[in-house]
Amino acid sequence: MSDGFNLEIVNPEKSFLSLENVTEVVVPAFEGEMGILKDHISIISFLKPGIIKVFTGSEEEKFYVEDGIVEFKDNNLSILTSHIFDLKNVNKDKVNISITETEKELSKDDLDDQKKFLLNHKIEILKSINLN
Repeated sequence: MSDGFNLEIVNPEKSFLSLENVTEVVVPAFEGEMGILKDHISIISFLKPGIIKVFTGSEEEKFYVEDGIVEFKDNNLSILTSHIFDLKNVNKDKVNISITETEKELSKDDLDDQKKFLLNHKIEILKSINLN
């Protein structure tokens, strides 16, 4: 019997990542960071901008995600997102452009509190990526 579970991350362009025998995944859920291990209860949750951490044995991979839905059922974790990139291949110029665009969007007058929170959070995460 396997010690892990299956993970699939999909974005509009393609199946971004598909792994078997994953030991843990930490996702930036709206409720806060959520760790998922084998035999976790079934869940469906929304993602906010943040870092997905994938652990396979002693290896750790990190991905930036903007939004999405996460579903875990029967030891299969599915993540659907509109925007994701691997932090190993980060393009700091693109991150800076995204920060600038998000700051412009944040300056609009017609934003509700939830949208302001998410935009501020996105800026904070993107700035932390550029520091590393």
